[in-house]
Amino acid sequence: MRKSRFLLTPVLLWLSLFLIVPMLIVVGISFLSRDSLGNVVFSFSLEGYKTFFDPLYLGIYWDTLVLSLLTTVICLLVSYPLAYYIANASPRIQTWGLILITVPFWINFLIRTYAWVLLLRTQGVVNSLLLWVGWIDEPIQMLYTYGAVLLGMVYNFIPFMVLPIYVALEQMDKRLLDAASDLGASRWKAFRHITLPQSKSGIMTGAVLVYVSTSGMFVVTDILGGAKSSMISNIIQQQFLGARNWPFGAALSVIFVITSLVLILLFNRAMQARHQRVGEGR
Repeated sequence: MRKSRFLLTPVLLWLSLFLIVPMLIVVGISFLSRDSLGNVVFSFSLEGYKTFFDPLYLGIYWDTLVLSLLTTVICLLVSYPLAYYIANASPRIQTWGLILITVPFWINFLIRTYAWVLLLRTQGVVNSLLLWVGWIDEPIQMLYTYGAVLLGMVYNFIPFMVLPIYVALEQMDKRLLDAASDLGASRWKAFRHITLPQSKSGIMTGAVLVYVSTSGMFVVTDILGGAKSSMISNIIQQQFLGARNWPFGAALSVIFVITSLVLILLFNRAMQARHQRVGEGR
């Protein structure tokens, strides 16, 4: 027991120094005010939290939640069949499938995102191809739209969903499926009562990874969304680096973290409730 506690000490120190302490500093700054020059003044204020309820910021926050949830759902719908196929394929196909999924990680994130600019811009590859085949008469505005941001998010974060689901499916006891088949269960029933519950941990891990990464992302929004799209992470960045309104930026960060934790908790409870219903045969 003492040895295991000793092994945990570096991790606990790391989390304390680089996660908990900075978060406490952010929480503290969120309750302070600033002067006319943008310097933080050590006087208690709730102005940052009051500013959040401005309709402008509430709208941006709502858009951020919708985009993050939509990205997570699309990644799950695309990734689960892919992970299922790879997990049940031959070892050779599994190896190549995992290599192809991780190939995007070999390329810089900014380069991958800027590549979509070349594809989606008015004179880009997609518009040129559509004009050449005669499907459109003039270029379509695809870049700097909500769809372009969503596409960039899904593209960049699909591996975060595929890999955890693949690990859960690959570690599943396949003898359970054989037993279900011997007892007369259909393939759909076996999937619903065995495969899906067994892959719950992978789904939860992938969903949390994609949601948290997407909601905190501002690079994709800047590059593919332009000035027309803005997420709460863009506003936080602007408040700390441009507007020098640290208390407001800190208040947005605190609200963002609390909202994310609540959503993750609700998702976890929903998955547990579903797992319980499936276990009871309902």
